Amino acid sequence: MIIIHSVNTLPRLVEPALAERLQVMPAVVVTGARQTGKSTLVAERIGRGRRYASLDDLDVLDAARRDPEILLGGPGPVTLDEVQREPSLLQAIKRAIDRDRTPGRFLLTGSANLLLMRQVSESLAGRASYLTLWPMTRREQCGEGRSGRWEDLLAAPDEEWPEVLGAGKAEPEDWRALVRRGGFPTPALELADAKERAIWFDGYARTYLERDLQDLAAISALPDFRRLMRAACLRLGQLVNQTELGRDVSLPQATVHRWLNLLETSCLLVRLPAYAVNRTKRLIKSPKLYWADTGLALHLAEADEPNGAHLENLVLGDLLAWRDARLERAEVTYWRTASGEEVDFVVEAGRKLLPIEVKAGSRPRLDDAAHLRSFRREYGRKARVGLVLHTGSAIEWLAPDVLAAPWWRVL
Repeated sequence: MIIIHSVNTLPRLVEPALAERLQVMPAVVVTGARQTGKSTLVAERIGRGRRYASLDDLDVLDAARRDPEILLGGPGPVTLDEVQREPSLLQAIKRAIDRDRTPGRFLLTGSANLLLMRQVSESLAGRASYLTLWPMTRREQCGEGRSGRWEDLLAAPDEEWPEVLGAGKAEPEDWRALVRRGGFPTPALELADAKERAIWFDGYARTYLERDLQDLAAISALPDFRRLMRAACLRLGQLVNQTELGRDVSLPQATVHRWLNLLETSCLLVRLPAYAVNRTKRLIKSPKLYWADTGLALHLAEADEPNGAHLENLVLGDLLAWRDARLERAEVTYWRTASGEEVDFVVEAGRKLLPIEVKAGSRPRLDDAAHLRSFRREYGRKARVGLVLHTGSAIEWLAPDVLAAPWWRVL
C-alpha cells in the first residue's frame, strides 16, 4: 500500500453526504472519536467560507458559557468544533434556528455521540442531521474517499459477484499491517513504524482518560477504567457479558455497565446488535463487542499479534463507515442461534439480507460456508448469496449459494 502523507488532501467518505445535508438542514452535527479527522473535514475540506471556532480554545469555551450569542451571531454560516465541551450551547443554537432556519447555518462537531450524552437535554430534533465520522477506511487511506465495495455487491445480481469483485484495480495487502495502523489519520498515514505508533496511541489513551473522559463524567479511578478498556479490547468479537468483564477487572457489574456506556458515548466502543426479524428483540439480545479503531484496540490490549477478531473488526469498521455515509437506511448486525450457529455480519439494505463470514485463513473450505447456508435456509429469498472474506487470493464458489473472496478485493 502507498502511504499518502498529506492528510488534508485526502477526500473522506462522508463528504458528499455532509454537503447534501448542509443544503437541507439548518444544522448538521458530525460526531466521532477524537482524532478521526473531524476538524480537518469541517474546517478545510467542507468549511471554506464559514466562520470557524473550536471549543478546545479556552477563550471560545468561556464565551460559549457566558454569552453564546457572541459565537452564534454575525453574518454567514458558522462551524463550531467540539461542542460536547459545552452541551448547553445547543439550547442557544436551537433558539437561533427557530428564528432563522436557513439551511447550513450551523455545522457542529463533537468527539462524543451527543444523542447518548446525559448532559445533553437538547437533541435539535427536526433541526439537525447527524453524521458519524469513523476512522479512515482502507480506501480512504489510499486516497479514494470511499468504503469497500458494498454498493457494487448490492447493485449486482448474485451470479455476477465474481466478475464485480475481480474487476478493477485491487492490490493485495497484509491485513495484520492494516490492523496495526488502524484508521486514525496520524498513525495510519504519517507514522513510519510500530514504535512511533505506540507512542501516539499511548498519548491518545492518556488524553482520553485525563481530559476527554472528564468532560463526560467525573471518574477518579482512572487505573480501573483503563483496565476495563484493556479487558474490552481483549474480548473483541465476543458477546458482551458485563458480569464476566467485572470479574476480570474486579469491578461491580453496575460500574462496568456505566463505563461501557461512556466508551460508547465517546465513539470508541462498538456494540453490534443481534439480527432478529422482530426489531425489539435486537435490543434484548446480547450484542457483540468491537472497537472503533483496530490500532488503538491492539495497543490497549498490549497484544503482539492481531488475530481473527481484529480482521472481523476491520470489516465491521468499513461496514459502519459505509452505513453511516449512506442516505438510504441500512443496518449491520450479527446472527446467532440457540444451537451456536453464527454469522459474523448481516447487512440489511433494500429489504434484502447480505450475510458475511470473515476468516483469517487463506484457503476457505466448504465447512466455512455452513453457517451462511443455515442463515439462507432460515430467511429464504430475503437472503442474498453468502460471502466469505478470507486472506488468500482466490475468488471462488464454495457452494452454489456462498462465494469466497479475498478481503482486500472488497475493502
